[in-house]
Amino acid sequence: MSTLVIGEILSVLLLVSSLAILMLGFGVAFSLAAIGIVFAGLGAVFGAFEFRLLQALPGRLYAIMQNEVLVAVPLFIFMGTVLERSGIAEELLEAAGRLFGRVRGGIAISVVLIGVLFAASTGIVGAAVVTMGLISLPLMLRIGYDARLATGTITASATLAQIIPPATVLVFLGDMLQAANSQAQLARGNMAPDPVSVGDLFFGALVPGLALAALYILWVIVVAVVRPAACPAMPAAEAGASRLVGRVLWAMLPPLVLVVAVLGSILGGVATPTESASVGAVGAMALAAMRGRLDREMLAGVSRTTARLTSMAFLLLLGASLYILVFRGLGGDLLVEGLLTSLPGGLHGALAVVMTIVFLLGFFLDPFEIMFIIIPIAGPVLITLGADPLWLGVLIALNLQTSFLTPPFGFSLFYLRSVAPPEVTTGQIYRGIVPFVVVQLLVLAAVWLMPAIATELPRRVFGY
Repeated sequence: MSTLVIGEILSVLLLVSSLAILMLGFGVAFSLAAIGIVFAGLGAVFGAFEFRLLQALPGRLYAIMQNEVLVAVPLFIFMGTVLERSGIAEELLEAAGRLFGRVRGGIAISVVLIGVLFAASTGIVGAAVVTMGLISLPLMLRIGYDARLATGTITASATLAQIIPPATVLVFLGDMLQAANSQAQLARGNMAPDPVSVGDLFFGALVPGLALAALYILWVIVVAVVRPAACPAMPAAEAGASRLVGRVLWAMLPPLVLVVAVLGSILGGVATPTESASVGAVGAMALAAMRGRLDREMLAGVSRTTARLTSMAFLLLLGASLYILVFRGLGGDLLVEGLLTSLPGGLHGALAVVMTIVFLLGFFLDPFEIMFIIIPIAGPVLITLGADPLWLGVLIALNLQTSFLTPPFGFSLFYLRSVAPPEVTTGQIYRGIVPFVVVQLLVLAAVWLMPAIATELPRRVFGY
């Protein structure tokens, strides 16, 4: 048996083994690095891997540390954590719930709208689920909402933080797509490929993200018409109209100003995503100070949370770098390229297979785990087959979003389960997300069939 065939067999075993280990719940970053080293050793024993390839690893890791785009990650996490800890999110959710709650389905609609604002100002799914679960879910259940509609609306609205800028996952995805695009274009002989920036991906994901929110609201309206008992209006006495508009404006204007400052600075060409992230971090502290909630203890807690979440994300990226290096050293990238290019249907046939794999992996893995494995392997091949990198990035981002909702390991489901009242069963939470997953798949299909949904806005904004 030739070393080429042995390398391909080992690369397949590497991929299968890594997915099996991740599904068992072992630490992702260390698992990817460890299994990469093991298979590098096996490949060397059988003559299918050269250890000198590992000499490229320090350079790869140093390039990651030098990447200024990724500086935006801790800054956006810091911004979102400050807003969550300062209580601004809770004020906004409570005030909006009382404003919209006087119509049938109004509280669910307010949850979706606040989910959009949470996404654009915090970008943290867990914080959004827990906040809305603690504040809105008891109120919705108390006035008679169907538990499935209530839990489904909350979990789905929280996942908008994965697709509406400045989502942290979009920062990593944009950086990885840039690398995949460069690799694919160089293989074509294009030595000066057009860049794919994080700003492009931010604006490419904006319209699909808002479309998701609009369809969530449309589903709530349909339920309100067909099954009015499932989403009753809040009693007038509980809604409390006194000075309500002023309270809503006081709660809503500060985060809106912050969103405009962050996204508007990118839109106006005033700042890069990294620079706008610093604007967001400073702005979040200013808003917390206006509320009288910015103190040393809060900043210390925010800093620890930011350091922990950032370290987890970057450690995963470093472990994935070693893993992908070994996978390519075994010839796995050539095997994947051969398989995808031989599929019937060309680009769309290959894309259908990759999208299906990403969707199925979402039942067991989180978005970062999927992204760090799939993008370096399949991204260059799909771009070589003719996929627009921006369009591909938005499709993958929409697909990754569903991994927060699909059981058994949907993280939004777990977050809500941890704060939901005992009378809400896990089965009700699982059933509640079904129509919202269908909505996500419909938007994914629309972007697939009409790429302009993802590409037109960035092209108009950035003029290319």
